[in-house]
Amino acid sequence: MSDIVLLETGLELPVKGEIAYFNYFWLRDSCPTSWDSSTQERTFDILEEPDDLCPSAVKLNDDVLEIVWSDGHQSCYELNWLRRWFKGENHGDLAIRTRKPWYSDHYSDMARFTYEDVVTNPASVANWAQAMLDEGVALIQGMPDLDEGLQTLCELFGTVRPSFSGYVFDVKSKANPENLAYTSKALELHTDLPAEELAPGIQFLHCRVNDAEGGNSLFVDATAVANVLKENYPSYFRILTEYEVPYRYTTGCQDVRTKQRIIELDPNNGEVSGINYSQHLADVFDFPQREMDSFYPAFRKFGKMLQDPQYLMNFRLNAGECIVFDNHRIAHGRAAFIEGSGERHLRGCYVDRGELRSTYRVLRARYPKMEEIPSTQAY
Repeated sequence: MSDIVLLETGLELPVKGEIAYFNYFWLRDSCPTSWDSSTQERTFDILEEPDDLCPSAVKLNDDVLEIVWSDGHQSCYELNWLRRWFKGENHGDLAIRTRKPWYSDHYSDMARFTYEDVVTNPASVANWAQAMLDEGVALIQGMPDLDEGLQTLCELFGTVRPSFSGYVFDVKSKANPENLAYTSKALELHTDLPAEELAPGIQFLHCRVNDAEGGNSLFVDATAVANVLKENYPSYFRILTEYEVPYRYTTGCQDVRTKQRIIELDPNNGEVSGINYSQHLADVFDFPQREMDSFYPAFRKFGKMLQDPQYLMNFRLNAGECIVFDNHRIAHGRAAFIEGSGERHLRGCYVDRGELRSTYRVLRARYPKMEEIPSTQAY
């Protein structure tokens, strides 16, 4: 016990050559016995402990810290486990990965999987999920021409997440459209539904038919663009990470409103994690007028950079393909197509990003070997 120093509110002990401090309440609350062995939910109630909680006995037994508390309860902590928390490494999260930026030439390198493979091979789902975390986009080929095919695909990541468009939406031209997507007009680069309090996470767009002339899909890795903005225009970057922009979606029966930061930062590592960007759904900006002098140059510069050809991936989405992408990371749009030149029908839905990360953690732990992701296969 000579290496352990007991203080009023916690203890100090050497961990890998450093002196680490641990609070008594944290230690008691984090005892391995605090969780139900089946559900992994905490069953211990720290509120029941006395205000002067402290050990009655403490010792190091090889690589284990043993504590006997005043009520007789014994707790054991592996030193390597304590070190992780002292160093801020926590549980360790497989889903916190460094994002790989991509540019206009990414189409040939985009991760591709077949529908049959992912629905029958969980290891392929792990690889697909990793591609989504790293690059934010992947293509599923060989999709069945059935409504159920899209739902089955989505549920490999998680539960279909409804939006104000419902559980699914069909992108096709129609009379009296409530959204520009339901016309033959071009769609400028945007992220979907920033007017919702929590904009949808992972978007699935299943191409059922595409016989129309024109209508190429446009995709941009907005995090790559935002990182260039940060490097070259740091004041603009700061503005777009701090200002909360009003968005609004209105129909005859809906009036959805919220405020979003245009550039999101990952709280785990400070990286740019995504954007909320849609000029179609942007409401009247409500900052003080003098602040517009700073905001508009930043907003316009970022918007123009998103349209720069060096970042823009331009391709035709074909029948039987489903493009899957992170709606908070990837700005997408569409070139205009000629009305009446042929049928065009995309069916879409969403899954939360948290469900993607959960699926990846479970499957990558089960299938730790990363198989090479095919990128140029033709089906």
